[in-house]
Amino acid sequence: MSKRYTITAALPYTNGPIHIGHLAGVYVPADIYARFKRLTDNDVLFICGSDEHGVPITIKAKKEGITPQDVVDKYHAIIKTSFEDFGITFDNYSRTSAQIHHETASEFFKTLYDKHEFVEEVTEQLYDEEANQFLADRFVTGTCPKCGHEEAYGDQCENCGSSLSATELINPKSAITGNVPTLKETKHWFLPLNKHENFLREWILEGHKKDWKPNVYGQVKSWIDDGLRPRAVTRDLDWGIPVPVPGGEGKVLYVWFDAPIGYISATKEWANREGKDWTPYWKDKDTKLLHFIGKDNIVFHCIIFPSMLKAEGSYILPDNVPANEFLNLEGKKLSTSKNWAVWLPEYLEDFPGQQDVLRYVLTANAPESKDNDFTWKDFQARNNNELVAIFGNFINRVVVLTNKYYNGVVPKASEFSAVDEETLAAVRAYPDVIASSIERYRFREASQELMNLARLGNKYLADEEPWKLVKTDEARTKTIMYVALQIASALATLSEPFLPFTSEKLKRILDITGATWRAVKTQDELIESGHQIGKGELLFSKIEDKTIQAQLNKLEASKKANEAANATVEPQKDTITFEDFTKLDIRVGKILEAEKMPKTKKLLVLKVDTGIDTRTIVSGIAESFTPEEVIGKQVTVLVNLAPRALRGVESEGMILMTETPEGKLVFVNPDQAVKNGLQIS
Repeated sequence: MSKRYTITAALPYTNGPIHIGHLAGVYVPADIYARFKRLTDNDVLFICGSDEHGVPITIKAKKEGITPQDVVDKYHAIIKTSFEDFGITFDNYSRTSAQIHHETASEFFKTLYDKHEFVEEVTEQLYDEEANQFLADRFVTGTCPKCGHEEAYGDQCENCGSSLSATELINPKSAITGNVPTLKETKHWFLPLNKHENFLREWILEGHKKDWKPNVYGQVKSWIDDGLRPRAVTRDLDWGIPVPVPGGEGKVLYVWFDAPIGYISATKEWANREGKDWTPYWKDKDTKLLHFIGKDNIVFHCIIFPSMLKAEGSYILPDNVPANEFLNLEGKKLSTSKNWAVWLPEYLEDFPGQQDVLRYVLTANAPESKDNDFTWKDFQARNNNELVAIFGNFINRVVVLTNKYYNGVVPKASEFSAVDEETLAAVRAYPDVIASSIERYRFREASQELMNLARLGNKYLADEEPWKLVKTDEARTKTIMYVALQIASALATLSEPFLPFTSEKLKRILDITGATWRAVKTQDELIESGHQIGKGELLFSKIEDKTIQAQLNKLEASKKANEAANATVEPQKDTITFEDFTKLDIRVGKILEAEKMPKTKKLLVLKVDTGIDTRTIVSGIAESFTPEEVIGKQVTVLVNLAPRALRGVESEGMILMTETPEGKLVFVNPDQAVKNGLQIS
């Protein structure tokens, strides 16, 4: 029985092109799922759009000396075209600068405002005196109070995934001027998430414990167990949707309030264009709502947006939020700012007609439960050893032999052997096998089951050897080729969610429209005897070493260019008085004990002899040093820094470090052993 599905993919920021991390985390799995649901005769609405109101947009505009509208217009066009060229089948790709979105988001806000679902508070916010503006979200960076990551943003730490507020950051600085911000009072509206805590606990922790992915469920449980707090839904900015109520002058809707409403406005836009009713896709309880996102968006789609929908009262809630982890590149974290990425527009230019190769590699290596690594060597190996040698090889043999023996006409089978019956039964089982993996959001597993069907075809031909039998047993050869063509026809249909361009090409070669998903598992004959197929052509081409080396060279050049751009010495900080300097108590200490802080990547818990006492210091050096390496080292310690709790451990000082141009941390320590407690002045 068919069902209605509303499938959303995270709205990409329009401050740059799409890269492989975005594709692997969100858009390829979402497209696989949407294509599969269409093939299984469901009513599918697959929507997305450009997120054009984020702080990164305004930062990009400032850097380039253009307006935010110039930025979003440029990248919206690039992103939309890239998705179309890559075969992502959105039913509508909208943008949050559209009038219909402004109207929808404003109406949503006013509905919650009129229902008294917001609380109004005057709070102290970080303020850049030189820039003369408040520092919302990405306008401020600092050290994460939960994991010690030194490049956390004012709304989130991308290292540990924690949701933050700007005032929580340790050592915050303005992303506009680099200055240390001050605190200034301002009025905002807040969504009291604590009010919805019991609902979220019942709906997610009790209702979705078994069907949500462990990484999603675990992260949500951690937030709820820590206790939810009111979350601001407005910001002091001049770029965004104006707050549509009295007192909102000079303020805009917080981007993570307005962005998910973009799914709703995109649906309205689609419905207006197609002459349909949008409401069943968002308000009919029989509709299944799914959000495909990356792990950095879990809090917004699992806690904030559902709380908004619940407060509004007339919308359905997401059935599932199958978030993926992050994809690294050649062993390093993808970074748009450092240009350490494989950009989709460049890939499409460098590998024309090979969209499916990247789709397959990203699916076969998808970061579904943990961060995974993309390497160009693996890309080459999967293409050459799997797509070419298994899938492409089977199809080529079948088509070439059919044209050679029967002038491209599908032969009539005679009596089936036990092997034939077993093979055809296995083919009919694959739709359910692949569907089971897709329904559980195990797209890696599903892609390998598809490849197993191609392996089945290769094994069948290798075992039955029609090229030997053709001279001695004509009837048997016809039966073998008939069975092989049924496998090829099944591949043409079942490959569509994963390899849409290949599926289309294979259907053209076989001159078939393609059976439905159901037909593959129920029909005895997918391609009829007497049917004329076309001539053979390669589905995939081998990728040579020089092609891969060119991509590696491009990455290396990008790395060197970024290092050169950032090789400048930091400018002198603001002048201080001698009295300011004398307040710092810096001493030589010795590390006596060291251990990793549980559940963190960067933090070591150190016991340090400062000469005046032995104290605990939490230091973010675990990615550069093991505990064993630092025990016994003399270090320079700022001992009169106010204590601060990090992950429940009180840190009573700071180890002074510096960083080389290559990003390696280095201790600032004396050239020779000295007495612990010696003051540095």
